[in-house]
Amino acid sequence: MSDNLKNRITGIGNTLVDLLINESDQFLIGLNKEKGGMHLVEYEDVKTILAQTTQTPVVATGGSACNTIVGVGNLGGSARFIGSRGNDDYGDRFETGLIQSGVSPRMAVGKMPTGRVLSVVTPDAQRSMFTYLGASVELDPDSIVPDMFKGSGIVVVEGYLLFNEELILAALKAAKSADALIALDLSSFEVVNAAKPILGDLIRNFVDILIANEDEARAYTGIDCEKKAIDLLSKDVSYAVLKVGERGSYVSHDQKITRIEPVKGKPPVDTTGAGDLWASGFLYGLAHGLTIEKAGHLASVCGYEVCRVMGAQLSEKTWARIRSLL
Repeated sequence: MSDNLKNRITGIGNTLVDLLINESDQFLIGLNKEKGGMHLVEYEDVKTILAQTTQTPVVATGGSACNTIVGVGNLGGSARFIGSRGNDDYGDRFETGLIQSGVSPRMAVGKMPTGRVLSVVTPDAQRSMFTYLGASVELDPDSIVPDMFKGSGIVVVEGYLLFNEELILAALKAAKSADALIALDLSSFEVVNAAKPILGDLIRNFVDILIANEDEARAYTGIDCEKKAIDLLSKDVSYAVLKVGERGSYVSHDQKITRIEPVKGKPPVDTTGAGDLWASGFLYGLAHGLTIEKAGHLASVCGYEVCRVMGAQLSEKTWARIRSLL
C-alpha cells in the first residue's frame, strides 16, 4: 500500500433489508431452489415464500457492500455507502442503521419499494437468498461521479452490480478517477457465471483487490486446486483473496501467498454476512497500514463472530471486543 493512502472506505451496492428465517432442507426442496445460492425474485415472490413458513423473520440492514461498510464503521473506520432506497419505512430504517453504525450515507430515493433479501437458513447454517432488488435498480449510472468517492482510499464494489453493466462501469470509472483502490467482491458463483463475458476485462482494467470464496473462484478460474486458483485470481490485481470457509483464507500480494488461519470456536449459527464482514476487517486493516497477517486475522475474527448470530449485524458489545484487538 502507498504511504499516502487515505483511510476512508466507500462502498457502492444494492440497498437491501435482510429478512431471515430458519427452515428445513425440505422447505427449500419444496421451493425447487438450489441450496446456498442467490435467486432474483419479484416482490410478490418474497411474500409468497413468507406465507409458507411459520417463522417470524429477523429484520436487519443488509446488502453485500453495505454489510462490509457497516462493519468498517463499527470498527471505528471512516465509512461511506452509496445506494438507492425506497421512500418507505424499510428505507428509513436502512438509512438510520447506517448512521448508527458510523457510516455516512449517500442515498438516492427511488419510486419502488426498498429492496429486500429473504434468507432461508437451513440446519447446517447455510443461507439461500431470494432477492428482490426494488429501488436498488433505480440508482442512475449518470449520477455516479468521482466526487462521491473523493477522499476514499478504498472503494468496495459488490459483485451483484455486475448484473447492471452500465452501473458497475460508471462506479468503477468514477472510483478510479478519484484515485481510489478498487476492491471487488465477486459475491456469488451465479454472478460470476452470468458476468463472464465482461468480468475479465473489468478486473484487468479497474480492480486492485479481488475477493472470492471457493465457489466464486471455481466459477471464475474453472479449477478446484486452491494454489492454482489463488495464482489465477492474483494475475491482474495487487491483492487477491481466496476464502476457504472453516479452513481459513489465502491472500496473494507481491507474488507471495499468505495463509490466514481461521478462528476456531463454536459451530456457526448462520453464515449470512460472513464474507462481507471478513472483508470489513481485511480492508480496514489494509487502509490503516496493518500487515497482511494482522489484517487477515482481524478479518477472520469478524467473519467468525457474525457466524455466531442470525443475520449480518453484531452487537455493540461484540464490536467493542473486536475493536480491543486493534
